[in-house]
Amino acid sequence: MDVLEALLRRRSVRRFKEDKLTKEEVGELLRAAKWAPSAGNKQPWEIVVVRDQEIKDELAEIALEQDWMKDAGAIFVVLLNEDLAESKYGERGLELYGIQATGALIQNMMLRATEMNLGSCWVGSFDEDRVEDVMKTHDKKVRPVAMLAVGHPEEIPGPPPRRDINVFSHVDRYEQKSLRDWKGLVKYIKELKLETKRMMKSFKKESE
Repeated sequence: MDVLEALLRRRSVRRFKEDKLTKEEVGELLRAAKWAPSAGNKQPWEIVVVRDQEIKDELAEIALEQDWMKDAGAIFVVLLNEDLAESKYGERGLELYGIQATGALIQNMMLRATEMNLGSCWVGSFDEDRVEDVMKTHDKKVRPVAMLAVGHPEEIPGPPPRRDINVFSHVDRYEQKSLRDWKGLVKYIKELKLETKRMMKSFKKESE
């Protein structure tokens, strides 16, 4: 599976089989996380791999009672290491670059999970203080920024609607031009759209 296929196949999966992730599966996901980009190569992240059922249940309740999380093979709690994030870039590193880095890390993990035929879902809605209670991090300079639920999918949803490339892309300046004025690129994008539709149809046939 190449990167494009993984991008097109990735879904937010919220129905999992009961199987826990193996040490090999966890290892591969952590390897993908390791190679995420970060400003100044500071790598300002920490990850807690949660497989204990009681802790998963508690995290699901903290995350606005998203009970489906309880069935995940593991929940990866992604923490921002504030010392590393702040060490070179100060407040901007803490408030922006560190968050960007953890986001890139999660995307790496989701794409690797897709390649491994695992399902994943990025969870950002939770009570930070309560997650810190569970993770025992109140006296540490780390901040919970996301949770990634990963498991063997019971069901994979269909593709969600996406904004058209010509709608969100601009040339040179935001208010100056849209891609609609760039005829050669617009033609190529139309070809890509058709190719993407063909790939999506083939994925659907595989699952039937």
